[in-house]
Amino acid sequence: MKNPYNILIFGASYGSLLATKLLLGGHNVRMVCTPAEAELFNREGAIVRMPVKGRDGLVEIHSRKLPGKLTACTPADASPEGHDLVVLGMQEPQYRSPGVRELLAAVAKAKLPCMSIMNIPPLPYLARLPGIDPSSCRVCYTDATVWDGFDSKLMTLCSPDPQAFRPPEEKVNVLQVRLPTNFKSARFPSDAHTAILRRLEADIQAARFDGMELPVKLKVYDSVFVPLAKWSMLLAGNYRCIQKDGIRPIKDAVHSDLETSRSVYSWVAKLCVSLGADEKDLVPFEKYAAAAQSLVTPSSAARAVAGGALSIERTDRLVKAIGEQKGMRSPKVDEIVAIVDARLEANYQANKK
Repeated sequence: MKNPYNILIFGASYGSLLATKLLLGGHNVRMVCTPAEAELFNREGAIVRMPVKGRDGLVEIHSRKLPGKLTACTPADASPEGHDLVVLGMQEPQYRSPGVRELLAAVAKAKLPCMSIMNIPPLPYLARLPGIDPSSCRVCYTDATVWDGFDSKLMTLCSPDPQAFRPPEEKVNVLQVRLPTNFKSARFPSDAHTAILRRLEADIQAARFDGMELPVKLKVYDSVFVPLAKWSMLLAGNYRCIQKDGIRPIKDAVHSDLETSRSVYSWVAKLCVSLGADEKDLVPFEKYAAAAQSLVTPSSAARAVAGGALSIERTDRLVKAIGEQKGMRSPKVDEIVAIVDARLEANYQANKK
């Protein structure tokens, strides 16, 4: 029996989904979160509910019943020491927060391999994509300086395709999966670091819970472009939940004007292909549109904007900026970015009063 890996995860909301799958595969996870979250996770563990094909209702998975060990702590109590892999599962603006910034810098200094499950690629990952000038993309990040200590060879990206949310009526250690698709990671440049991902992939694939094979696997790909398949989905759905005067569910953002959705989706896919992606790296629009039928709440970005957030992950701005680098422009994408800009500026002005 091989020794389990020890994995440090920034973030306990969406991060708890991947954590649960890693625990099921027999590995140990330490989640970095708020003091209240850490106290709850350490006392009661994590609970993830997900649909399983052939089963009525949701299957409930308690971390305490899994072979791996889960612990949680605040950024001040966390250290990269003793960990084999770091997972970046917080929203991008959170990495500039006091405590989180210092821990991120310690991870960069420790030269640990990092796998991001953010919607926006960490800035160092862009250096792995041919034909992109990362320096001109810095303005798309809340605080680009937090990424300056990282070696791009130690950073990979994992497309966060599964859709999950914290039910508002439950404690924060409960996560519910709405769309149980797979995490899709690009390999590291290093074979040794990629071997960590391959073993996690295999262990999650082989694991069973009460005799059941659970959905939401980790899949590892040789192409650096596979995680970018999420960009089309984000631009056609998630960011179009944000409207000038309110927000709407992803389903409505996609299906209320299917042709505009298809147009935006296709433009972003074309941009990815211009960077070097293969068509097979991407998800066909029809498959995404079908999946969007089940996404009946607004995106996390839209909910944050509606809640008065001053900053969110701006993959929309990043895609627009990379398009400009490649001499590509979409008036529809420009409009999406302008609406999000305006809503965040309105939040900023309201916050000043």
